[in-house]
Amino acid sequence: MTTAAHLAACPSAVERKTLMFSPNQRRVALAGLLVCAGAAVAAFQLQKPIAVRAAKLTETVPVRVFGLGTVEARVVSKVGFEVGAAIVELNADHGDLVKKGQVLARLNATQQRAKVARANAALQSAEVAVKKAEANLFKARAIMAQRLEVNRRKQELVSRQVNSTQTGEEAQRDVDVAVADVRVAESDIEVSKALLADAQSQLAYETAVLEQHTLLAPFDALVVDRQKELGSVIKAGDPIYTLLEQGSVWALAYIDESRAGAIRVGQPVEVRLRSLPGQVFQAKVVRIGIESDRVSEERRVYVKCERCPDSFHLGEQAEVLITVDTLKAARFLPEALVSGFDGSKGTIWTVEAGRLQRRKVQLGYRTEDARIELREALPPGVVAVTYAAGDLKEGSRAVVREDAK
Repeated sequence: MTTAAHLAACPSAVERKTLMFSPNQRRVALAGLLVCAGAAVAAFQLQKPIAVRAAKLTETVPVRVFGLGTVEARVVSKVGFEVGAAIVELNADHGDLVKKGQVLARLNATQQRAKVARANAALQSAEVAVKKAEANLFKARAIMAQRLEVNRRKQELVSRQVNSTQTGEEAQRDVDVAVADVRVAESDIEVSKALLADAQSQLAYETAVLEQHTLLAPFDALVVDRQKELGSVIKAGDPIYTLLEQGSVWALAYIDESRAGAIRVGQPVEVRLRSLPGQVFQAKVVRIGIESDRVSEERRVYVKCERCPDSFHLGEQAEVLITVDTLKAARFLPEALVSGFDGSKGTIWTVEAGRLQRRKVQLGYRTEDARIELREALPPGVVAVTYAAGDLKEGSRAVVREDAK
């Protein structure tokens, strides 16, 4: 029904004046008049086309994925002693740069040095014992050689019946005893050598324990923290320093799984630190976590800066923008105007023959500013809506205007 028809259906002002109404009739008539006016306004609005903006082709569009993370380090170690004792020397503190092999701290090693001295004395004793056993073996062999020669002569005399048989038997017994003495001396040497090896091992062990009383830097590092002070009595394994390997600083970013599929190692990254919001640090993706967070459904992505800030703070919040692709030309739609997006397809608003319609199309990348790439080419005369000046209703009239507000 047109506006004129709606107005025609209502009584005119002259006719109302010529009629005499009771109060109740007047109220009913006024309500009817209001309903007629509302219907007329609604009909006028339905006939008025909605101004919309159409998706425009944009050239050289970087597709970036946003993530929040923190400044971390690939290698952070809490180092300490493998033995317990009192700390007598500390050579580094918070913020110091240390080189690999540099002495960081020492423990009281008086008792351990005494153990090393005792082990060294035991080693010397074992070496002397080996020499003594070797001398005994030499003596036993000389005696055996002598008795073998005596036995040979006596056996010749016995064979010629110059000596008695008993004399020959006694000479042979002396040879057997000499042979046994040689075997004993050889065994003594083996025992002495075993004791020597044990003494060497004991000395090596005590020396190694003594070396464990000195703490060395395992790599070129920055001292993040020192947990103990001079005079503290520590247990084995107590951390003394927290060390960060130089050159291992990176940012750990958490990326929504729905946006992380296009991330690859080597892609360029922009990093902004919370303490330096006005500066942008260029970086690259160096590692993508194999395991995602099962609760937040986020993927861990590690990025390393190419030009790092002069100072950094572990745990500081970092904003990360990863450029996953650069499109030569593309059209983008606001996510708010896309429904049913499953990662590849979704339903959008279009203007077709001057009317608003819903159309399922092929979609692509999602950007950090909540836009989705329109990947499918639309038929001639069909445009995708990116903004509407009013409520979108399927079938409503629409007109495309660049200045729609």
